[in-house]
Order: sequence, then structure tokens, then C-alpha cells
Amino acid sequence: MTIENKTIIISGASRGIGRATALLLAQHGANVVVTARNADELNQLETEAAKGHVRGKIVAIPGDVVNESDMAAVVQTALDHFHRIDVVINNAGYGIFKNVDEITVDEWDAVMATNVKGTFLLTKAALPTMKAQESGHIIIVASDVAKRTFAGGSLYTASKYAQEAFMGALRKEVRSFGIKVSGVYSGLVDSHFHEKGHGHETSKHYLQSEDMAESMLFIISRPAHVVIDEFMVHPLEQEY
Repeated sequence: MTIENKTIIISGASRGIGRATALLLAQHGANVVVTARNADELNQLETEAAKGHVRGKIVAIPGDVVNESDMAAVVQTALDHFHRIDVVINNAGYGIFKNVDEITVDEWDAVMATNVKGTFLLTKAALPTMKAQESGHIIIVASDVAKRTFAGGSLYTASKYAQEAFMGALRKEVRSFGIKVSGVYSGLVDSHFHEKGHGHETSKHYLQSEDMAESMLFIISRPAHVVIDEFMVHPLEQEY
């Protein structure tokens, strides 16, 4: 199924998976509203699309996913420009990896705010429009650690398990409105998320942001009667 002229919102779109996904979906003719805190990087993305590298349109609006007013403004921007919302991709994410007794309260709150509250706020802002349309698709970019734990990962995995629970309940709430809910569970991705940064020698065999973007395109482009509830993807070198 074509995604041409679909209206898609992506959070955390200034770099990495979000940026690659925005460009790929716009190349396939979707109109993409992108948000993140870094206004300069968002504007560069919008400018690149405006130069004719994509068939669709990319509209940038800076915002913080932990701010309810910002997420309401993102949704309103999508409606002002394109008059509907077909897909929301909750991609913004943040991780801190320490043993439990080393984690500060501020660190706990920051990770939970971005990964859990941020997912809630953007989803909540978009749902009234999707319910009125009786269609829509909520995608949450979680992680394979929504399914497993590891030492030093208590905070991050707790946030991803929370996203998993949120998805499960949401899926039951909105199915009768014709709204799909999909979870994307990635393994190791070569991105700025990791301590050594993007392009380091140790991550050369990881998934690339473009691999994750292709996964998103696949999920979104299924026929109307098909929903991918869960999509797990790993680099071949990573055991799960």
C-alpha cells in the first residue's frame, strides 16, 4: 500500500533513526512533521527536503516531548498543514546506564520523562484526531530491552518495559476506532545514542539508522486490514 500523501509525525527526528525515517518516508511521498529539541538540526532536515530531494514535504517544529504544550503544537501543525494525522512515530529516546545505587533521582526522572511521559504526551495529543477519523497508526520505537534486562540497565529497561505496557493497553483501547498500534524493538543501532558515538569502529556491524527507517516504512505500508503488532530487528552479530 502506498504511503503517498499520508501525514506522519516523528519525534526525536533531528538525527539518527528519526531523521533517516523522515527522509525515507518523504521520499515515498509522505508529508512528515518532525520535532525534536535541536531546532538547527531540524531546520537543516527541512531545508534538505525543500531542495527537491523528496517527493513529500517535511515540516519542522522544535519541541520537547516532555512538554504537553509542545506536543499539542506539533499535532496542530500537522493539522494546519495537512488536515489529518495518519501515523505518529514515537521515536524520541534517552538512556543512562548505571548500577541502581549510582543512579540519581534526577537521572531517573529524566529518562522516564523522555521515554515514557514523552510517548504518552504525543500519543495523547494525536488520539482525538485519529478517533474522529476512525483511522490512524501509533508506532512506538522501543528496544529489545523491552523484553529483557541486563546489569546496569535497570533505568533504561524499566522505561522500555513501561512503553511495552503502555502499548499493550493502548492497543486494546483504540482497535475499535480503526487505529493500529505497533511496537518496534531494535537491537544495537550505530547511532549517536551510544557512548562512543556514530560511526565508531566497534559498531560498524550494527544496524544502521536507514535499516530502522526501512522497518518503519514496511510497517506503515501494510494494507489497511493488516497491523504489525510487534517488529523485532537485530544486527546479525548480536545474539538475543
